[in-house]
Amino acid sequence: MPQLVPFFFVNQVVFTFVILTVLVYTFSKFILPKFVRTFISRIYINKL
Repeated sequence: MPQLVPFFFVNQVVFTFVILTVLVYTFSKFILPKFVRTFISRIYINKL
């Protein structure tokens, strides 16, 4: 059924875009600040 191929690709593009935005949001709000806090605390501990 070749008439359905564009819908398949549009579906793939939409889902990958949604998954990427969700990943970027979760990394920027939850995961990366944790690493930044530990890194800053390590720097402060090393300066003592």
